[in-house]
Parts: sequence; structure tokens; C-alpha cells
Amino acid sequence: TGVPEKMSYTVSPSNKRKIKFNVTDPVESVLQNIAVILSTPKGSVPMYRDFGISVDILDRPIPVAKAMMTADIKEAIERWEPRATFISVDFMEDELNGRLIPMVEVEINP
Repeated sequence: TGVPEKMSYTVSPSNKRKIKFNVTDPVESVLQNIAVILSTPKGSVPMYRDFGISVDILDRPIPVAKAMMTADIKEAIERWEPRATFISVDFMEDELNGRLIPMVEVEINP
């Protein structure tokens, strides 16, 4: 009844391939920022050492790495992109390269 229905979006680090500056669409801006968060190793940005996702998951068993990464992703989105609400994360496993690729579901806050 007059309240817009929230939509959810899925974001992964691969969404960062083509960064656009001066994005005017708020949804596109939020999704781009989340992709940057997901693809940035924590500690790699001067003056913002807490920005990004921790690399402490390296060499952990897959279930432990997924749990640690889920918590870290949720905290990073809450801190660095307040225009979005974390909903869930699922992982694709790149066994060839030994990587977990997060597929994060978020809602955009009005």
C-alpha cells in the first residue's frame, strides 16, 4: 500500500571489472562499491587499512573459510556501504585455482 517493494541484488568480485566514475544511478553505485569491497584485500588501502575483506581465511578448511568470510563480508558491507543491507552469501568454489568466490545478496536501502 504505497510502500515500494525492496529488491535484492547479487554481487560478486567479478562485478568490479569495469569501474565507472561519477555513477548517477544509486543502485549501480552501491553494487559497484560492494564489488570493490569484495575484491579488496584488507590492509591493502593506505589510510583505510580496515577496508576490504580479510585474507586470514587463506589455507583454512573450506567450511571454516566460508564461515569467516561470511562474517567478514557482512561486517564490511555494514561499515563501508550503509546504503545496502546484507541478506546472504553463497560461494562458488574455483577448485582449479583454490578460490572461494562470494556471491552476495543485498537489498538497497531507500
